[in-house]
Amino acid sequence: MRRVWLWLIGIVLVAGTAGFVLWKPTGGNASDQAYRLGVVDRGPITASVRATGTLNPVTTVLVGSQLSGQVVEILADYNTPVKEGQVVARLYAEQIKSRRDAALADLAQAKADLDTKRAQIDKARSALQRSQAQANDLAAQRDRTQAQLADAQRTLDRQKELTTRAVGTQTALEQAGTQVDIQKANLVSADAQIASNRAETDGLRADLALAEAGVKSAEAIILQRQAKLKDIEIDLARTDIKSPVDGVVVKRDIELGQTVAASLSAPTLFTIAQDLREIDIYANIDEADVGRIKDGQKVTFTVNAYPNRTFEGSVRMVRLSAQTVQNVVTYTAVIGVRNLDQALLPGMTANLQIVTDEREDVLRIPNAALRFRPPAAVAASEPNGQPRRQRARDRDAQTQPDEGTGGRIYRVAQDGRPEAVHVRLGATDGAYTEIMRGDVQEGAAIIIGAQRQDAGEDANGQASNRRPRPPRMF
Repeated sequence: MRRVWLWLIGIVLVAGTAGFVLWKPTGGNASDQAYRLGVVDRGPITASVRATGTLNPVTTVLVGSQLSGQVVEILADYNTPVKEGQVVARLYAEQIKSRRDAALADLAQAKADLDTKRAQIDKARSALQRSQAQANDLAAQRDRTQAQLADAQRTLDRQKELTTRAVGTQTALEQAGTQVDIQKANLVSADAQIASNRAETDGLRADLALAEAGVKSAEAIILQRQAKLKDIEIDLARTDIKSPVDGVVVKRDIELGQTVAASLSAPTLFTIAQDLREIDIYANIDEADVGRIKDGQKVTFTVNAYPNRTFEGSVRMVRLSAQTVQNVVTYTAVIGVRNLDQALLPGMTANLQIVTDEREDVLRIPNAALRFRPPAAVAASEPNGQPRRQRARDRDAQTQPDEGTGGRIYRVAQDGRPEAVHVRLGATDGAYTEIMRGDVQEGAAIIIGAQRQDAGEDANGQASNRRPRPPRMF
């Protein structure tokens, strides 16, 4: 019997202990909290804008043809490095060479004509010089004739005087008169020769002017034919398609034997990236974020080809031209990147993080604290769920000119209910937000969320004093 009583007492003790554990009140101690708490601490905050973009060469050159013709040789292909002036393709050039040879012959003929015209000038100048010398001789002969006429006239006058005195003979008088008539005739002949010489000289001067005009015409013809030859040589040079820059061929749009038609516009034959050691990213920035993007901001990004590698760049500009697609407005930001190892290729998609602000050792809170909002019935209340003192703080903070934006966080009041605290918020990195001003100190506990209701909370997130239903034993 004693053993039976011992067994009965043991069973009662075990049952009592189990009942106390299962049916004890679960209202919680004063230290139990109905909310999840975070801590105000200090640390760095890096604000950024995330975007996607496409990699593009800094300078892309489209190599075309200004000449129509058939492609007879291709000297560059995809990914071929090229130098400035290097021939990358050739067009059929035999017809142009024939035109060049004909133009060379025409130019040679024009130069020969010029030589002939110049020789005619020399001949006309020589004839003019002879005519001028003859004119001088005729002038001298006329002067001599005039002198002889004057002498004959004096002789005639003396003979007349002698005949009047009956000293001279009639024969001498007649001879003197004859000499006067002869010298007068000679003078008239000299004047006629001088006039003829003058006419001849004028004709020679006209011939010289005509020859000089012929030389100028021949020189103009030479210039014209030289220009024609140069135009043909330019066309001939255009049959060699050359790279205008140093770079890499990223696209080829022609095939061997293809006929290029450049009658309306220059067709694109090659696309050359000038220097892939420098590359740009064209990023699409939402209009809500474009105001935070400035030149020179640091950018980090990844590409799908290298998922474990992070690249760096900087913002070069934000283009003012906006794009609207389905009522979504975006702007294009150009990010410059050094691509010394040329791992980045044109066309890759970049996932960017543009650093817009960096703060070191600032007071910060978890972003979850900004999202928490208690039910109105739970907040430490006066009208509108706010203490009069807190409402006054909010009004003061809203009227004070300060940077940042207004925000509200909650902490646990002495009665266990959430108490609102108005703060001024600064930069955020998505996980933490800077506290620029507010009634909070480093190390203070703030509410970041409510405990789950199945842990003993009522519908408002407060700890409940109701005893939970015991587990069923069967």
